[in-house]
Amino acid sequence: MSSMNLKRCLENLPIKADWVAIREIREEITSRSARNGRSDQNDVSIDHGYMVEVLIDGQFAYSSTNTHSEEAIQNAAKKAEELAKKTSINKLYPFTPSVRPKADGNYVFSSKTTPDTMPIADFVDILIQTTNTLKVSDKIVNAVAHAMVIDRDSYMVSSNGSDVYQQTLMTQLTLSATAGEGNETQTRTNGAPFTQQGLELLDKEILLETANKVGKEALELLTAEECPNGTFDLVLAPDQLYLQVHESIGHPLELDRILGDERNYAGWSFVKPSDFGTLQYGSSLLNVTFDPFVEREAASYAFDDVGNKATREYLIKDGVLMRGLGSLESQERLKLPGVANARISSWNRPPIDRMANINIEPGDSSFEEMISRIENGIYMQTNRSWSIDDYRNKFQFGCEYARRIQNGRLGAVLKNPNYRGISIPFWKSLRAVGNKESYKISGSPYCGKGEPNQVIRVGHAVPTCWFEKIDVFGGAG
Repeated sequence: MSSMNLKRCLENLPIKADWVAIREIREEITSRSARNGRSDQNDVSIDHGYMVEVLIDGQFAYSSTNTHSEEAIQNAAKKAEELAKKTSINKLYPFTPSVRPKADGNYVFSSKTTPDTMPIADFVDILIQTTNTLKVSDKIVNAVAHAMVIDRDSYMVSSNGSDVYQQTLMTQLTLSATAGEGNETQTRTNGAPFTQQGLELLDKEILLETANKVGKEALELLTAEECPNGTFDLVLAPDQLYLQVHESIGHPLELDRILGDERNYAGWSFVKPSDFGTLQYGSSLLNVTFDPFVEREAASYAFDDVGNKATREYLIKDGVLMRGLGSLESQERLKLPGVANARISSWNRPPIDRMANINIEPGDSSFEEMISRIENGIYMQTNRSWSIDDYRNKFQFGCEYARRIQNGRLGAVLKNPNYRGISIPFWKSLRAVGNKESYKISGSPYCGKGEPNQVIRVGHAVPTCWFEKIDVFGGAG
């Protein structure tokens, strides 16, 4: 990753601390896109720097630099030391080095199809071909294909012997077709899947097949019926359900929100400390895990960014809330179990409680079986919009594409479908959980939190699910 010897830098730091670490983060982001048969964007950005974290008299403090020299790292260490000493007088909680365990190991996701293995001309050409395929009709007024590849390396050494290297390669592929006729416009996408993998996502045969489907469904929406208003059984596809999990399970379970640390910016949570182990969060069919080991999921890793070893844990078991999403610091303050999710977005941001891989475990229902059991329902796909209050409780979601379900059969295409609800009643309405055949891996590269802001990558793997008696309504607003 660099020619700097961080172990030697650590040994030579001119400070005294109860614990100290140096983290190096390097991230290279490649973004390429095409629009309407032409190349549209070709960018490569590199972000690379170091953070020194110290613990002195129970107080953590940080300082960072993007100057690649031992002297710069030493200066950052001095600043962190000075800050820790000044702020320890009014510390919120007296931490000990126990919240920074010794960690030794690595996690490396390797792929033979990184951006540097594909000529730029070939990369751009397949995106151009994809936009041409999206244009299944002259009524497709805008066709976009965008690929983003994030190559991230992190390395940490600490005074208690930690030595951790982790490397990930994450890719997002977005296809979008906008159809227009008269005053009506409709946009259909592929849901923009985001996973740990390389340019195998650009498999030409699969890509063009997907583009053709997206384009045709955009056209269908132009003449589709408006989604009706009323109470319906609701079936959610994975490319919508993952965001429902993110907003109404992931964020409410972050322990720093429950502590109130995020209330000024990202908000609080309706979950109380006393709810863990007792709250019936959803129906008995709901099983949600923090799982850092799912192959290809975006936030798979071996250790979090403070060296806490990652393990698979149930957050919700048979519908009952069991565990929160909290770092070792938050676990210590609340005296509640958490997971290895102290994460940083860059070399100049401190670790905070963040989501990682939050998944719904698959059930035993096939998609066909679910549909066959529903007399009056709606099947919705692909998120278009969302809104949720600052307690992560009341929500509203809009989707791109829907189908009517009547008497156990999929029927007419519906446009502008939306639904709303409240987190606990919504999850308690869960009637069936899809099997492994409907289980899809996705996620988001744009989860924001913290002051100053940190945008981090999260993963979600979920099956198709059926919810009873949900408030559904139409409209593009």
